[in-house]
Amino acid sequence: MSRARALWQRVPAPVIDLALVAAAAVDVRLNNWEPTRLELALAAVGCTALAFRRRFPLVVFLLTLPVALMQDVAVAVLAALFTLAERSRNRRLLAVCVALAAVASSTPWPLAEVDRTMTLVFFVYGLATAAAPVLFGQLLQAQRDLARRLAEIEEAREHERTLHAQAVLARERAQLAREMHDVVSHQVSLIAVRAGALQVAARDVDAKEAARTIRSLSVTTLDELRTMVTLLRASGGDATELTPQPTLADLSKLVESSGTHVQLTGELPPTVSTPTQRALYRTVQEALTNVRKHAPGATASVELWQDGDGIGVTVTNTPSTRPSLSLPGSQQGLVGLRERADILHGTLDAGPTREGGYRVRLRIPLSAD
Repeated sequence: MSRARALWQRVPAPVIDLALVAAAAVDVRLNNWEPTRLELALAAVGCTALAFRRRFPLVVFLLTLPVALMQDVAVAVLAALFTLAERSRNRRLLAVCVALAAVASSTPWPLAEVDRTMTLVFFVYGLATAAAPVLFGQLLQAQRDLARRLAEIEEAREHERTLHAQAVLARERAQLAREMHDVVSHQVSLIAVRAGALQVAARDVDAKEAARTIRSLSVTTLDELRTMVTLLRASGGDATELTPQPTLADLSKLVESSGTHVQLTGELPPTVSTPTQRALYRTVQEALTNVRKHAPGATASVELWQDGDGIGVTVTNTPSTRPSLSLPGSQQGLVGLRERADILHGTLDAGPTREGGYRVRLRIPLSAD
């Protein structure tokens, strides 16, 4: 089954459309032995319109309705109904189209004396016939939605596994940093103190020089150890490298790897302090993560700005264009961002926009920078 489906998907869409137009034309010809010029023209328009069913499904369906007047079951009408149902989510519109197809197929043509009983029977039969391609089209639409959601769930799970691995790595780094700070730095400090005392007390020149060298190397080792501890406590990064905390220079890379169409505008002076840069970066990172999680298919804009006595960033996204996953959210990300803003005496505002999107705005006063 899957192999046949894969082979079917390899067939170019224009080939399928041309084959469908030909099948509809043959169907009309076999069921109408002596068509009038008007009937022939209407049938030609309806069958030819099937070539454009993917772009204008509703218009194509309306153009195929005259074919339903000429015969009880028309391939052109069923194909147009299937395409419309496959691409539309408006259930009321689909119900109206099914009713129109049933009315057209049950109306006597040419118009003559109407047998109400037979017309009602043909109408019920037409409803059942027209509903079949609609149900099949909706089934395919639901199948595609399910496949897309399963792919998004798998992607979310992979992202969660990555975050878990990073969290485990961060805990291991923090534990290693504590061990290095508590044990190694303590021992090296003692060596430096003893070497300093030996340098003062020693009378031999060589002994003084050796003590001075030991003390100098100990101090250098302590400085390097503090740097390494800082790197180990830094969050994020790959398992194979130790990276410092991000700054504004890393925003472009963050935007490119966000998995969302993002436009980055504005710039800030290079004199912005490191804590402020980190707060701005983390705000953009959390906002883009929320866009990808809660507004799939949306576009976003990141604007760096500076007013009279403050600097900040605004992240705005449009409404989602695809159904979003019902993933759990604890709002801890926004809580952490507000805590960062409070530490720097700034403010963080977050909420929906009038257009249905979402906006996150961080402002930090220059006095805290």
